Amino acid sequence: MRSNFKRLGNYIEELSIKNIDLTVETLLGVSMRKVLIPSIANIIGSDMSKYKIIKRNQFGYGPVTSRNGDKISIALLTEFDKAIISQSYKVFDIKDKEELLPEYLMMWFSRPEFDRYARFMSHGSTREAFDWEELCEVELPIPPIEEQKAIVAEYKTVTDRIKLNEQINIKLEETAQALYRHWFVDFEFPDKNGKPYKSSGGNMVFNEELEKEVPEGWEVMSLGDLFVLQRGFDLPTRKRTEGIYPIYASTGVSSYHNEFKIEPPGVVTGRSGSLGEVFFVDERFWALNTTLWIKEFKRVNPVYSFFYLSNINISEFQSGSAVPTLNRNHIHMHRTYCPSFRLQEKFQSYYLKINRKSNNLKLENKKCKYLQSLLLSKMAGSKTSNHKKATTV
Repeated sequence: MRSNFKRLGNYIEELSIKNIDLTVETLLGVSMRKVLIPSIANIIGSDMSKYKIIKRNQFGYGPVTSRNGDKISIALLTEFDKAIISQSYKVFDIKDKEELLPEYLMMWFSRPEFDRYARFMSHGSTREAFDWEELCEVELPIPPIEEQKAIVAEYKTVTDRIKLNEQINIKLEETAQALYRHWFVDFEFPDKNGKPYKSSGGNMVFNEELEKEVPEGWEVMSLGDLFVLQRGFDLPTRKRTEGIYPIYASTGVSSYHNEFKIEPPGVVTGRSGSLGEVFFVDERFWALNTTLWIKEFKRVNPVYSFFYLSNINISEFQSGSAVPTLNRNHIHMHRTYCPSFRLQEKFQSYYLKINRKSNNLKLENKKCKYLQSLLLSKMAGSKTSNHKKATTV
């Protein structure tokens, strides 16, 4: 063993403190994203006294690896002082946090090399597991505590920036959705004086077909008069990993390709399987045959179309029981109102500014995640490649 690599088992200890008095109620699970999240397990009838207690800055991990793909379920508790996790998990703590920082160790566990090592070392005939004994045999560099703190601080700066950008993007999307509903559902779009239309006395006309009032001058028509939906395309051939054009499935981007089918801006939603999500796409892309995409915008622009589909219960147009499938003809027949194109263009102008800001934050996060990967890869140092295969993590 090289002098700068230490055996992890010398620094950690397994804990098995049960929730005997039932004082801890927060139930968490260890995800493959290496975070502790609220458990979705059915605990009706379960004896919660057998669940294990995990405290802040302690680790939980699932030894079974055969169902986890390429990731090892291991996480550090940072959000709660105490929680409980299933007895199928293991809980462990660092013996002396003046020798090894929990955050530094969690960085090591976040490295792809650790996942590959743990999968390589997993064993078992019925199901593979990376047991406590294997975890203790992991070797890693443990520099002086001040150096660990500096490494953690640098990584935390990048991680916090990613989280902040994600939170800002959520707020931006909420703002855009709220503006759409204010203008086109509550009819409080700005009138010619810049005041909210309906509450400022704007003329409203009751429409018997829709059984509601709509602003005067807004036509009622079928969705097929507003835009035309088209089924997506078969999976592209000659797929390359270095492709730059996103391939949209019913749940969003599934992969990338070196060819595209559709010019932006585009609107895509799931056609079969997973239904309900709608995506606005501002780059060239490929829509799979499990999707519907708007081939032609007739009386509405792409942004209004996107928000309209996002705000209705699109699953009402599904057919089939085994595999839910959207019927585009039924969607085309749906009756609705059509705002003036001038008002749509005004809303689109606002949204495109928001979307541009969001895309810039996503691009920044992409760069930050690359920096994260560099920081993690630097932890092992340049000598890692000389370490014996069984202990290179």
